Amino acid sequence: MIKVRSTVLALAAVVGQGATASAQQAPGFWSTPAIQGIGPVHVWPEAVLRPDAKTMYKAVFDVTKAAASPGEMNPGLGHIARTVNVFAAAGVPTSHLDFVAIIHGPATPVVLSDSVFQLKFGHPNPDAAVIAALTKAGVHVMVCGNALGDMQFTPTQVNANVKVALSALSTLIILQDQGYALLTM
Repeated sequence: MIKVRSTVLALAAVVGQGATASAQQAPGFWSTPAIQGIGPVHVWPEAVLRPDAKTMYKAVFDVTKAAASPGEMNPGLGHIARTVNVFAAAGVPTSHLDFVAIIHGPATPVVLSDSVFQLKFGHPNPDAAVIAALTKAGVHVMVCGNALGDMQFTPTQVNANVKVALSALSTLIILQDQGYALLTM
């Protein structure tokens, strides 16, 4: 039984290596048209249900999860960048994207200014660049005021690109009532 299992595992490893080698893409396969270097996308020619460049899109991103390790970019922010890039790659101008990110819960520290983050965690804020890029692309980045209080932070400690909302709960209700699509991160 052990010998059969070892052979199966070895075969699976070889097959897995082959799959990895064949899955590599040519240079230029991935692009980041609106948010440079973050949230890469690829537009397949045969892809269906593409965004319309003339339509205005509204979405609120509910960002609650922290990164796997303190020095990594928050994956929710990376997904927001990818969303902006996929719409841009499909020809939708960023001026047609009304996107809001509301950050709370364990994700709250991502909104701290770099100096405050450095004092608190001993290294620069890995999310400062993506927050700046999202803001430049027109995404409204907000943090829950109650989450700041829960974690004993103050509005003066927040990154200048982030606005303090009354609460995540009220923000989500208000924006959904205004027709924003809800995406949880």
